[in-house]
Amino acid sequence: MLEKVSLFNAKRDFLNFFFACGFILFYTLLMEYQNYKNFTKFDTALVNATVLSQYTKTKESKTYQILKLKSDTGFVFYTMKNRAFADATGKTLKLEITTDKVTFYNFLTSFFSYSTIFDSSYDETLKQKLNNFIAAQHESKEIASVYQALFFAMPLEKNLQANFSVLGVSHIVAISGFHLGILSALLYLLLSRPYKILQNRYFVYRNSKVDLFVIIATLLLFYMLFLDSPDSLLRSFAMLIVGTVMYDRGFKIISMQTLFLTILLLLVFFPRLLFSLGFWLSVFGVFYIFLFLIHFKHLSTVWKFFLVEFTTYLLMLPLALAIFGAFGFYHPFSIILSMLFILFYPLSIFLHIIGYGNLFDGLLQSLILLGETKHVVPLSIPFLALHIAISFWAIFKKLGMWVLLAYSSGIFVYALYML
Repeated sequence: MLEKVSLFNAKRDFLNFFFACGFILFYTLLMEYQNYKNFTKFDTALVNATVLSQYTKTKESKTYQILKLKSDTGFVFYTMKNRAFADATGKTLKLEITTDKVTFYNFLTSFFSYSTIFDSSYDETLKQKLNNFIAAQHESKEIASVYQALFFAMPLEKNLQANFSVLGVSHIVAISGFHLGILSALLYLLLSRPYKILQNRYFVYRNSKVDLFVIIATLLLFYMLFLDSPDSLLRSFAMLIVGTVMYDRGFKIISMQTLFLTILLLLVFFPRLLFSLGFWLSVFGVFYIFLFLIHFKHLSTVWKFFLVEFTTYLLMLPLALAIFGAFGFYHPFSIILSMLFILFYPLSIFLHIIGYGNLFDGLLQSLILLGETKHVVPLSIPFLALHIAISFWAIFKKLGMWVLLAYSSGIFVYALYML
């Protein structure tokens, strides 16, 4: 068997790549800054934006509506309307917003702005038609929104987000690399047999693996663009492309170099990702999966399948507690739910296609109810920083991996004790 080669064989190769990325990053930031200057040229600006989500907020006995919008040029902002403002989720609004207090950092992340709405439109897109098709199969609006989040990356209401966070299954509901992996496998199963029949009859000289990869990658690209490129999905798609290209050229793909290369390329071309929580959680999820596969590559495939879920859960737990703080008695059972989701996800897609999408509504409703018992288990920043430091140590030493597992297990025991 030929030995896999490393991406960077000398420091010079790494430095050349690093400087090339630095140049691209400088250029993309310069373009973003030019867009920012044009946007803040006056104290107010007219923008066309789509309402991503809308929720009610009460503060000091005053109730009002908060709208989260994404402009047609890509920046995200929030605005406030009175409590009687009708639900505008999915609508395109033409607004005049204040810009005098918007910094470049706000422009790259998100910001609040007072606004005046001049016009609104609601053209039922294909995405909205599909969402309505899903909603029509469910009596509960909550259950419908769960499937809409699963299939089309629609935002969940805050109470549902909190319930799933308590259950430890937020990564299942939010479309990410986990879903992309399942869809890739499903597409391969559906397309491989028809392709083989056509290949044997018309083009026996073609490389089936390459052709199927191109077809599947193209379909996934269109799906990602259709969903407006969620950050975690963009990361996983980029890793799919980078990993496949590296594998085809004999490089190691289960390595930190692959992850580093993907992250760096995404950040230099899409600097807004630097401030995306979903993106970094997705990165850490892959990071811990790779740590496990690197240090325990000698295990059989069956053991890897079961242990990778358990290990990733433990190693991601400190991050989840530090960021969200939500924990519950059923939180550890997310390991089993993650495994079952591999079967549930494609089955639920099929059931919705044939009009029987409500088959699992009772189970989902019970799951949501289990998440209503919330406990706050905070983890302070110093403990999180120590966890991250040990994580980077574990890249180089297997002892670091054992220490990391022990530390994360201690955090898990602490979380159970605090219930």
